[in-house]
Amino acid sequence: MIDALEGRLFVAFIALAEEKSFSRAAERLGYVQSTITTHIQQLEKIVGQKLVHRYPRGMELTEAGKVFAQYAYRYVHLIRSLDEQMHELTEPSGTIRIRAQESFFLTRMLPFIQEYASRMPNVNVRIEHGAHQDILSGVLNHELDFGIVPQNPNRHELLFEPILEETIVFAASEPVARQVRESGAQVLGDQLFISNGTSCLYHTSAADVLKQAGITVKDALELPSLEMIKQYVSCGKGFALVPEIAIRNEIQTGNLQVLSFAPEMKFTHGLIAHRNREHGPTAQGFRTALMDFYQSSIVSSPS
Repeated sequence: MIDALEGRLFVAFIALAEEKSFSRAAERLGYVQSTITTHIQQLEKIVGQKLVHRYPRGMELTEAGKVFAQYAYRYVHLIRSLDEQMHELTEPSGTIRIRAQESFFLTRMLPFIQEYASRMPNVNVRIEHGAHQDILSGVLNHELDFGIVPQNPNRHELLFEPILEETIVFAASEPVARQVRESGAQVLGDQLFISNGTSCLYHTSAADVLKQAGITVKDALELPSLEMIKQYVSCGKGFALVPEIAIRNEIQTGNLQVLSFAPEMKFTHGLIAHRNREHGPTAQGFRTALMDFYQSSIVSSPS
């Protein structure tokens, strides 16, 4: 098998797995679609397994394909790291893949990325957003160089480095907040609970707090972005659990208020990486720059 496998086949497979489309994978790599098809067929012949289920409007990996993907990512990463080492780069270059929650990126990470991009123009930082489990899976499967998660996953395969402590609060519009003040937190049982969905760690934490407070929420709504959540809640539609820093402007303008029925909740965000992943100079430099940027915020978030 080792004699037949070539790097371009791995690259094509990864592009297809990420794009979930033969045409988009071909466009991404600058190939014609038939080239991607040929590469995948070659791989399937070499490994003796069907790697991809083909559908009229897309594809998905087979179970064998999912296993193969883990090794494909590791292979491509290893070759890129070797290339960096052999060329003894005088200036960092290449691609860094990192995944974080949208709320963390918008409120905490954007200033770092802006600063880093200005200093390292040859480094392509590919930032993806996802829920807690999405981030863990990406790092565990070697899809990502790094992830940022809201708490230590305590997995032996992962290294966790704390970045900063985040305060999370329940927020609602002034009318809903007034109802809570006048009638008690039990009125929230009749309100819509809005979140990023059950895969979000904030959602599960909120559910635990509400249960401890004896509040049974009758209805919930899943929205894909922090901004949508804030706007929806500002209209008087329910309540949400969000990072305190994310609603400071809304609190100042009176569009949102913090519901103080629950004890203060804090999460320690941290950088995770696979323990067995060999990071090249560019990735190591990125990690050092990120940790230095947040060094003053490791103990507590800024006031």
